[in-house]
Amino acid sequence: MFSINEHVKTLDYKVSRSTFGRVFRLDGSGHPKERKGSKFFTEIRAGLTTFFTMAYIIAVNASITTQSGGTCMCTDIVDKSCAIDVAYNACLIGINRDIITATAVIAGISSLAFGFFTNLPVALAPGMGLNAYFAYQVVGYHGTGKVSYRLALTAVFVEGFIFVFLSLIGMRQWLVKVIPASVKVASGVGIGMFLTEIGMSYSGIGLISGSPVTPTDIAGCPPQYLDPVAGNCRSHKMTNPTMWIGILCGGMLTAYLMSYRIKAAIIIGISVVSILSWPRDTPFTYFPHTSSGDSMFNYFKQVVAFHPIQHTLAAQDWNIGQAGAHFALALFTFLYVDIVDATATLYSMARFSGVVDPETGDFPRSTLAYCCDAIAISIGSLFGCSPVTAFIESGAGITEGGRTGLTAMTTGTCFLISIFFAPIFASIPPWATGCTLILVGCMMMRQVTAVNWSFIGDAVPAFVTIVTMPYTYSVAYGLIAGLFTYAVLNGMIYITKVVTRGKVQPPDADLAEYWTYKPGGNPPWFIKAAQGKLWNKGKFYSMDGQSVAGGTEASEKELVEGAAMRVPTRETHKG
Repeated sequence: MFSINEHVKTLDYKVSRSTFGRVFRLDGSGHPKERKGSKFFTEIRAGLTTFFTMAYIIAVNASITTQSGGTCMCTDIVDKSCAIDVAYNACLIGINRDIITATAVIAGISSLAFGFFTNLPVALAPGMGLNAYFAYQVVGYHGTGKVSYRLALTAVFVEGFIFVFLSLIGMRQWLVKVIPASVKVASGVGIGMFLTEIGMSYSGIGLISGSPVTPTDIAGCPPQYLDPVAGNCRSHKMTNPTMWIGILCGGMLTAYLMSYRIKAAIIIGISVVSILSWPRDTPFTYFPHTSSGDSMFNYFKQVVAFHPIQHTLAAQDWNIGQAGAHFALALFTFLYVDIVDATATLYSMARFSGVVDPETGDFPRSTLAYCCDAIAISIGSLFGCSPVTAFIESGAGITEGGRTGLTAMTTGTCFLISIFFAPIFASIPPWATGCTLILVGCMMMRQVTAVNWSFIGDAVPAFVTIVTMPYTYSVAYGLIAGLFTYAVLNGMIYITKVVTRGKVQPPDADLAEYWTYKPGGNPPWFIKAAQGKLWNKGKFYSMDGQSVAGGTEASEKELVEGAAMRVPTRETHKG
């Protein structure tokens, strides 16, 4: 009698050998660039893992974006923020429910599209950090900033189309190629450290907090003992039951299961902690007997509920002139942060999943990937959301074995289903996913061995990149710090070499990684067009920066299913 495992293997084999398996390049599909180790059920499980790991965004993004005030109007002359205005706060409840639905919808649509068109295991959703910048710095608390919520959505909408343009001309792909190799590797490690910090903070298990004396401090106290100003624990450190249930059931149990290669280890850990946290009369309940706890529990008890978007749908204000310079500043800042943050995150996830071409530093269907996340930004703004980006929590699904777009499509499907089960998914406590983020950080740390530690000109910029990301709470700032360090340090070394005519050089200069401002592979097509090299004898270049010539070799960079990219072969060169 066949066991369940044997039935799964049989079905995996049948799916892999089908047209469906070939489209997604599953292992055993016969596709020349099939993804080794990718199986149908493994991809589904990985997609579920990614979803459960990032499901918190449904509630968290709604909470943060609601702080901007949304489309609610404050009419209080004395208190411009209407902090205690009954009517205003009643309006905010509707905004919060709108954003819960909007977050699930855009995460579902964008992840489905991204997985289908790019075949990468990366999920998209409104980005953490970007939503905080949108709510607190651009719009301001309850709309007290220089730019209104409606106008900020317009800036996000326009930014998305600018991103599409930059992706089509190859600028984003070219930018990734220009970044030094060690800094690119370090960005993946830094993101892992960033995830670890999130998992250890009160966005996760609550192990660390801020401090008025030191940058961070040991925490683990119940929320009522947190200093509302400094954010540190005034007493009762390491006594919070939610922290311990997160560590033991969400961390140790998951790691224990992973040691035996239990495929659903992460999902099991998140589910166990969530279920244990739902009963109300326990010291680690997610629904304490408070006004907010009662509200969350009443919402949770609905189980199945759909809330239509009533206030934030297509809420853009196109009267740009009223904000002028403030609108331009918001647009530029969104663009600057996104082009660094989103591009670095997407590249790091592609590298983590093992699909980056080591010769060109590119990954398959990169133009489609960058265009998909750019279009998702504009669509998200129509629902009332801050910029959408590739989620670093996708690393959880990749760790679980996700290698193809089926992982992202599974995650997207779960988000669309969650529209009707929002009360359940919005009730996954942060301490259920905290240790998952820490474990994913551990997995991403393995890339650190690929950094060139032998030469100080590569090692220091890589190290600065790694540590700056978690300490500044920003992927963008970490990458900028690393690139700045690389440019200054290696620039000084190069100037010294030129001035002394090569007589003064670091003794280990020969160990430095090769870098050039002319990146490997082909430059963007618009540069080739300007140089008159877009059309050359015997070959032409596609808009994805790929050459097509006489010889034929299969490549991970091919954009059309089953069509091998034409590149010069040895025989072509000999001719």
